[in-house]
Amino acid sequence: MVIENQYRVPVAMTKWHRESRIYTMPFIVISQFLLLGMSPTEVQRNNVQELSQMRVEGALFQEKREIMASKIKKQVQKSGYKDQRRLRPIIDAIRDTPRHLFVPEDERAKAYENHPLPIGYGQTISDPYIVAIMSYVLDLQPGDKVLEIGTGSGYQAAILSPLVDKVFTIEIVEPLAERASGLLSSLKYDNVKVRSGDGYQGWPERAPFDAIIVTAGASHIPPALLDQLKPGGKMVIPVGAKFWDENLTLIEKKQNGKIVKKQLGWVMFVDFTGEITKQKLP
Repeated sequence: MVIENQYRVPVAMTKWHRESRIYTMPFIVISQFLLLGMSPTEVQRNNVQELSQMRVEGALFQEKREIMASKIKKQVQKSGYKDQRRLRPIIDAIRDTPRHLFVPEDERAKAYENHPLPIGYGQTISDPYIVAIMSYVLDLQPGDKVLEIGTGSGYQAAILSPLVDKVFTIEIVEPLAERASGLLSSLKYDNVKVRSGDGYQGWPERAPFDAIIVTAGASHIPPALLDQLKPGGKMVIPVGAKFWDENLTLIEKKQNGKIVKKQLGWVMFVDFTGEITKQKLP
């Protein structure tokens, strides 16, 4: 099942302007207030107060986001990833993307700290540093078509959105796929399409892809993903028999079809579930 702009979440009234990096909250007069006996003046005063509070919160989150983006940039460069052509757009995307909207409300105070956070159903949102590294090593181009396996909350897809032409993302946990689809649509990430399903077989109808990013720990590299990667394309995937033995692996498919792998370092992701667990290690 493909979920394309069918769902709306509570933040649907929020319009995110990536260009100006501000929130605008439409001024909504809720008729229920009148049913409670409130006068139009009281309704207006109530909305003004809510709007003011939202603007204060928006400004606070924006400041935190700026600080986090600066820290992530330094950390990524310290790790040896210094190509500004690649790095600058990623840091801009991190600075522009409201991470607090991609986590549960009770986790929002921690949204701009550099570590994973739970998003429900045993899943997590990756820390921004890993999001930046995985995006960087793919060497993305503006016209690229990207496949993501493991949508989660939709944050990684939101980071990819301004960097490439199209993002196709698959999430095996249907409620998370629905939530992510609604949120991404509400925030006007119109070049992102979300599918609910098992990512082991990829998305053959949309293949081939210039880049593939897998955000779940895999016991092995799914053959279908290699098949759906364009010659000259790259895939980044955490690979390991156990979650404590995972290595972030960069795969490049040469023009002649040869596969070249490079291990980038130890990581820890939630497990890639579904069909992959029934397959024998190659």
